Amino acid sequence: MDKKTLIDGLNRDLAGEFQAIIMYIHYAAAATGVDRIELAEFFEKEIQDELRHALFLANKITALGGVPVDEPLPVPKASSNREMIERVLEAEERTIQNYVERMKQAEEFGDYGLANDLQEIISDETRHKEECEKLLRGVA
Repeated sequence: MDKKTLIDGLNRDLAGEFQAIIMYIHYAAAATGVDRIELAEFFEKEIQDELRHALFLANKITALGGVPVDEPLPVPKASSNREMIERVLEAEERTIQNYVERMKQAEEFGDYGLANDLQEIISDETRHKEECEKLLRGVA
């Protein structure tokens, strides 16, 4: 594993965290109906974790000699509360897969501290995923 490949992967992860921040802000504002308050609170609460992940990634990319990206991945459109949660769930599942891959790359590169930090982020993202799964059971 070379440094450039690791930095490129971390930058893709950073773009995904930017996407998540924007998605959560947008969905919190767009939630409607009887579930609106609960969903808005859920989305708003997640922003802080995603922001912390983005800051960590940007600093790590810089420490490795790279330049952090400044563009998010596209934010998926959703026309209902259920679709919002489904889009978030899909993003969280994809993010977990990406971080598992990045953790393996970090270990291969020899940056065991990064691998450990990514494991913690995977735990955060797994909790987000599980919360989405619970919410989907109660949203029409």
